[in-house]
Amino acid sequence: MSILTLATSAIASNRPERPVGDPFLRLQLAEGVNAVFAMQQVQEVHTLPADRLTPLPNLPACVLGLMNRRNCVLWVVDLAFLLGIANLGANHQQYNLVIVRVGELALALAVQHISGFFWMPAEVIQPPHSQFSPLLQTHLQGCAVHEQDILLVLSAEAILHSSLLHTSS
Repeated sequence: MSILTLATSAIASNRPERPVGDPFLRLQLAEGVNAVFAMQQVQEVHTLPADRLTPLPNLPACVLGLMNRRNCVLWVVDLAFLLGIANLGANHQQYNLVIVRVGELALALAVQHISGFFWMPAEVIQPPHSQFSPLLQTHLQGCAVHEQDILLVLSAEAILHSSLLHTSS
Protein backbone atom coordinates (compact mmCIF):
# COMPACT_ATOMS: atom_id res chain seq x y z
CA MET A 1 0.00 0.00 0.00
CA SER A 2 1.33 3.45 -0.84
CA ILE A 3 1.73 6.28 1.65
CA LEU A 4 -0.87 8.29 -0.33
CA THR A 5 -3.43 5.48 0.05
CA LEU A 6 -2.77 5.24 3.80
CA ALA A 7 -3.05 9.02 4.22
CA THR A 8 -6.27 9.19 2.17
CA SER A 9 -7.92 6.37 4.13
CA ALA A 10 -6.83 7.93 7.45
CA ILE A 11 -8.36 11.29 6.46
CA ALA A 12 -11.57 9.63 5.24
CA SER A 13 -11.93 7.64 8.47
CA ASN A 14 -11.66 10.81 10.58
CA ARG A 15 -14.51 12.58 8.76
CA PRO A 16 -17.83 12.29 10.51
CA GLU A 17 -20.46 10.59 8.39
CA ARG A 18 -23.31 12.76 7.21
CA PRO A 19 -26.41 11.91 9.23
CA VAL A 20 -29.24 10.12 7.44
CA GLY A 21 -32.17 12.26 6.38
CA ASP A 22 -32.88 15.96 6.34
CA PRO A 23 -32.26 18.56 9.06
CA PHE A 24 -35.23 19.64 11.17
CA LEU A 25 -35.60 22.21 13.94
CA ARG A 26 -37.30 20.74 17.01
CA LEU A 27 -39.47 22.86 19.26
CA GLN A 28 -42.02 22.54 22.03
CA LEU A 29 -45.41 24.19 21.55
CA ALA A 30 -46.91 23.21 24.91
CA GLU A 31 -46.27 20.64 27.61
CA GLY A 32 -46.03 17.30 25.79
CA VAL A 33 -46.59 18.80 22.32
CA ASN A 34 -43.45 18.72 20.17
CA ALA A 35 -43.13 19.91 16.60
CA VAL A 36 -40.53 20.36 13.88
CA PHE A 37 -39.87 22.57 10.88
CA ALA A 38 -37.69 21.50 7.96
CA MET A 39 -34.54 23.63 8.27
CA GLN A 40 -34.97 24.92 4.71
CA GLN A 41 -38.08 26.77 5.99
CA VAL A 42 -36.25 28.31 8.97
CA GLN A 43 -34.48 31.62 8.48
CA GLU A 44 -33.23 31.90 12.07
CA VAL A 45 -34.08 31.47 15.73
CA HIS A 46 -34.09 34.44 18.03
CA THR A 47 -34.84 35.40 21.64
CA LEU A 48 -36.86 38.60 21.84
CA PRO A 49 -37.10 40.59 25.10
CA ALA A 50 -40.80 41.29 25.79
CA ASP A 51 -40.20 45.04 25.85
CA ARG A 52 -39.04 44.85 22.20
CA LEU A 53 -42.46 43.56 21.10
CA THR A 54 -44.90 46.24 19.94
CA PRO A 55 -48.52 45.20 20.53
CA LEU A 56 -51.06 46.55 18.07
CA PRO A 57 -54.87 46.60 18.25
CA ASN A 58 -57.21 45.03 15.71
CA LEU A 59 -54.92 42.17 14.73
CA PRO A 60 -55.94 38.50 14.91
CA ALA A 61 -55.89 37.16 18.48
CA CYS A 62 -52.88 34.90 17.79
CA VAL A 63 -50.70 37.89 16.80
CA LEU A 64 -48.71 39.05 19.82
CA GLY A 65 -47.40 42.17 18.09
CA LEU A 66 -44.68 43.44 15.79
CA MET A 67 -40.90 43.29 16.00
CA ASN A 68 -38.05 44.79 14.03
CA ARG A 69 -35.33 42.33 13.04
CA ARG A 70 -32.52 43.19 10.63
CA ASN A 71 -34.45 46.26 9.38
CA CYS A 72 -37.50 44.12 8.66
CA VAL A 73 -40.80 44.42 10.52
CA LEU A 74 -42.33 41.02 11.32
CA TRP A 75 -45.52 39.87 12.93
CA VAL A 76 -44.90 37.80 16.06
CA VAL A 77 -47.45 34.99 16.29
CA ASP A 78 -48.19 32.65 19.19
CA LEU A 79 -47.82 29.42 17.20
CA ALA A 80 -49.57 27.14 19.70
CA PHE A 81 -52.54 29.53 19.81
CA LEU A 82 -52.67 29.74 16.01
CA LEU A 83 -52.78 25.93 15.85
CA GLY A 84 -55.49 25.68 18.51
CA ILE A 85 -53.24 23.84 20.98
CA ALA A 86 -52.59 26.28 23.84
CA ASN A 87 -51.81 29.90 24.63
CA LEU A 88 -48.33 31.12 25.60
CA GLY A 89 -49.80 33.66 27.99
CA ALA A 90 -48.87 37.30 28.41
CA ASN A 91 -46.43 37.21 31.34
CA HIS A 92 -43.18 36.64 29.49
CA GLN A 93 -39.92 38.47 29.94
CA GLN A 94 -38.73 37.12 26.60
CA TYR A 95 -40.03 35.10 23.66
CA ASN A 96 -38.37 32.17 21.90
CA LEU A 97 -38.89 32.82 18.20
CA VAL A 98 -38.54 30.74 15.08
CA ILE A 99 -38.45 33.00 12.03
CA VAL A 100 -39.76 31.10 9.02
CA ARG A 101 -39.56 32.26 5.44
CA VAL A 102 -41.21 31.07 2.25
CA GLY A 103 -40.23 33.18 -0.74
CA GLU A 104 -40.67 36.84 0.23
CA LEU A 105 -42.96 36.11 3.19
CA ALA A 106 -41.52 35.83 6.70
CA LEU A 107 -43.12 35.42 10.10
CA ALA A 108 -41.79 35.21 13.67
CA LEU A 109 -43.38 32.32 15.56
CA ALA A 110 -43.29 32.38 19.37
CA VAL A 111 -42.90 28.93 20.92
CA GLN A 112 -42.47 27.58 24.42
CA HIS A 113 -39.00 26.08 23.84
CA ILE A 114 -36.53 25.50 20.99
CA SER A 115 -34.66 22.21 21.40
CA GLY A 116 -32.22 22.41 18.49
CA PHE A 117 -31.89 20.58 15.23
CA PHE A 118 -31.59 16.92 14.33
CA TRP A 119 -31.68 14.74 11.23
CA MET A 120 -34.71 12.69 10.24
CA PRO A 121 -35.40 10.64 7.10
CA ALA A 122 -38.35 11.97 5.08
CA GLU A 123 -39.86 8.48 4.85
CA VAL A 124 -40.73 8.48 8.58
CA ILE A 125 -43.16 11.38 8.03
CA GLN A 126 -46.72 10.06 7.88
CA PRO A 127 -49.97 11.84 6.98
CA PRO A 128 -51.55 13.69 9.92
CA HIS A 129 -53.61 11.51 12.26
CA SER A 130 -57.36 11.86 11.96
CA GLN A 131 -57.57 12.54 15.71
CA PHE A 132 -55.90 15.93 15.15
CA SER A 133 -58.29 18.85 14.84
CA PRO A 134 -59.06 20.06 11.30
CA LEU A 135 -57.42 23.39 12.22
CA LEU A 136 -54.18 21.66 13.18
CA GLN A 137 -54.28 19.34 10.16
CA THR A 138 -54.38 22.28 7.73
CA HIS A 139 -51.02 23.52 9.09
CA LEU A 140 -49.19 20.18 9.01
CA GLN A 141 -47.11 18.34 6.47
CA GLY A 142 -47.59 15.26 8.63
CA CYS A 143 -46.33 13.70 11.83
CA ALA A 144 -43.45 11.44 12.77
CA VAL A 145 -42.27 9.35 15.68
CA HIS A 146 -38.75 10.19 16.83
CA GLU A 147 -37.18 8.85 20.03
CA GLN A 148 -40.60 7.80 21.40
CA ASP A 149 -42.14 11.26 20.79
CA ILE A 150 -44.83 12.11 18.28
CA LEU A 151 -43.64 15.16 16.35
CA LEU A 152 -45.92 17.47 14.43
CA VAL A 153 -44.21 18.25 11.13
CA LEU A 154 -45.29 21.82 10.49
CA SER A 155 -45.67 23.51 7.11
CA ALA A 156 -44.28 27.04 7.12
CA GLU A 157 -46.12 27.76 3.88
CA ALA A 158 -49.50 26.73 5.33
CA ILE A 159 -48.84 28.80 8.46
CA LEU A 160 -47.81 31.89 6.48
CA HIS A 161 -50.94 31.63 4.37
CA SER A 162 -53.26 30.72 7.27
CA SER A 163 -56.69 32.29 6.99
CA LEU A 164 -56.48 32.96 10.76
CA LEU A 165 -53.77 35.55 10.12
CA HIS A 166 -55.91 37.37 7.61
CA THR A 167 -58.98 37.94 9.76
CA SER A 168 -59.45 40.51 12.49
CA SER A 169 -60.21 39.55 16.08
